[in-house]
Amino acid sequence: MPATNRRDLLALMGAAALAGNTAPAFAASTPVIEWNMHMFSADTAKFPFHPSAVYKPDASKFPVDPLPPYQAHLKEAGIDKAMFVQPEPYGDDHGLVLDCLRRTSGDKFKGTSLFYPKNPESPKKLAALVKNQPRIVSTRFHAHRGKEMYLDSFAADYVRALWRRAVELGLVIELHIGPNYALQAADAIRAFPGCKVLIDHMDEPKLGNPYEYANVLDLAKLPNVYMKLSGLDYIASDAPYFESLRPFTSRLIKEYGADRVVWSGGSPKIADAHMKGYSAADIAKVKGGNLQRLLNW
Repeated sequence: MPATNRRDLLALMGAAALAGNTAPAFAASTPVIEWNMHMFSADTAKFPFHPSAVYKPDASKFPVDPLPPYQAHLKEAGIDKAMFVQPEPYGDDHGLVLDCLRRTSGDKFKGTSLFYPKNPESPKKLAALVKNQPRIVSTRFHAHRGKEMYLDSFAADYVRALWRRAVELGLVIELHIGPNYALQAADAIRAFPGCKVLIDHMDEPKLGNPYEYANVLDLAKLPNVYMKLSGLDYIASDAPYFESLRPFTSRLIKEYGADRVVWSGGSPKIADAHMKGYSAADIAKVKGGNLQRLLNW
């Protein structure tokens, strides 16, 4: 074998060995991050539901202070960092999420926001919120069958105005949408090159048909679009890992790739159960590495 070819081969072998040695270390050092917890309090005097809330749950079912039990859950489940998600019943009153952020470390917790797109003041209110609390790193849009009240279309000027402000602020666009909105979402994503998008709950597959879900798979072709491996309990009942869904989740993970799938909700072991055959490094990305990169965390 010529000397140059031998050197090239040895270099390739060395690189492969190095990768094999570092992958377990990468997996072990990557934090587990959850983006799923909707914070609720039984204290409706301090944290009232919004007058325009699309639904109002029974507050008596919640703890007065949701922070300690959630922190206990994170410790028990082996979750290192988490997002406080603004629930719909509080509308654009972020008092509870802000309270939770004030009482926790930025190393461990960040939060999402929620605004009414049809309100012309929402872009301004979003900017003020982020200025007041820079640990708000995302804003949410809702649109699926049975929840058409937030917006008429992702092409609407008021939706684009709020989306634009979020992009200007460097926020992640969180989309809780159904498959019937996938084409509209794709147009909005293309309208804002470089925007970062996280799709909730596998895009609610039960709320669409196979033809519409093909458009959800096509969203994987767009840059910076991440798919959340969550909401499995909306579809299946074989908790805790919902392995009956593996034929479906395997295809979804294949389309988006291990670099753009994000586990959240339930046990982190869901990622292990649904990524059999993937490397430990790839599974670690889905459990938290991808969110760590997306949020620069």
